[in-house]
Amino acid sequence: MKRRTICILLTIFSAHVFAQKSKPSDAAIKQTEKEIHSIMEQFDAIGIAVAVVKDQDIIYSNNFGYRNLETQEPLETSDIFRIASISKSFSATAVMQLVEQGKASLDDDLSELIGFKVRNPRFPNTIITLRMALSHTSSISDSEGYFNLDIINPNKNPDWASSYNDYEPGTDYEYCNLGFNMIGTIIERISGERFDKHIKKTILDPLRLYGGYNVNALDSNRFVTLYSYDPDTKKFTPSPSAYAPRSEEIANYTMGYSTPVFSPTGGMKISAIDLAKYMTMHMHFGSVVGTKIISEESAKIMQTPVAIEDGYGLALLKSSDLIDGVTLTGHTGSAYGLYSAMFFNPDEKYGFIVVTNGINIPPTDDVNTFQKAIITSLYTNLIHSK
Repeated sequence: MKRRTICILLTIFSAHVFAQKSKPSDAAIKQTEKEIHSIMEQFDAIGIAVAVVKDQDIIYSNNFGYRNLETQEPLETSDIFRIASISKSFSATAVMQLVEQGKASLDDDLSELIGFKVRNPRFPNTIITLRMALSHTSSISDSEGYFNLDIINPNKNPDWASSYNDYEPGTDYEYCNLGFNMIGTIIERISGERFDKHIKKTILDPLRLYGGYNVNALDSNRFVTLYSYDPDTKKFTPSPSAYAPRSEEIANYTMGYSTPVFSPTGGMKISAIDLAKYMTMHMHFGSVVGTKIISEESAKIMQTPVAIEDGYGLALLKSSDLIDGVTLTGHTGSAYGLYSAMFFNPDEKYGFIVVTNGINIPPTDDVNTFQKAIITSLYTNLIHSK
């Protein structure tokens, strides 16, 4: 039996074990899939993977289109995507574990945690805390980049001050990838374990999920090709750098500093169905199917907005833009042509995963239009109608 076939069978078996007790009606599924095909046509989607959770059960999952446009290989349940910024929630979850263990506090000074001075030069007396970095309220900026720490380290870069915004830390919100690569570094420094291995040991393995931040530790045959759309040429172009192995950087790795190599801010690779199982843990405030990852208190802290106006907590945000009249909790991701969404209702205990490896967003629309269309269809047919 071929390796890819074995992987598919194991993933299907895992999904079955996770439970599908409340399968929607055939009519509901048929209507959902009709609508998804129509949305795919509207956005020229290459492939879409979806999963729907109710209580602790994956009640529906399916894959549409292709994992590779050139070879016309269909998207499979076992295929894994680089999910982009949803990855931030894995980093935040690991931080909450360390906080529960008494190894850190959300109000700790980032300078003391990361090993170099982290201060907005315009507000030198204002401490920048771990909580601020997790909620994008730190005043740290991506303006100078975020792929290494040298840019914000005063010991490495004389222009380090350019990595800060003009407002006082804790008083405003700006989404920041650099902050989460710094958080990944802090996780490494506190735990004493390399970031990718720590996430695998403390989150992925306990939940029995296949995935990770280290490309070299994963089966490349399962990677979904990601495609960027060029509106000028009206063509999709593969994005091979999404799964760049970074072998040289890892070989020369410095613990507690080289962490952005693994992109804690966006580098998680995982299947849609395993991401749904991870989401279910957060939907149930830290535990799922008898496995506790974080405490209920920690989970609720993550889901509570710090940046109130923007609805952003600790790597999880509140959104009322996906289903009319409904507020969901979760995160989105976008990179290399991929768009991902992980959103759930922690009160009514349902949630959705939507991942596409390439779409054409018309000038009159945006990615939210696409994600809203898919999630509204899943909600209307598979949750609300039940």
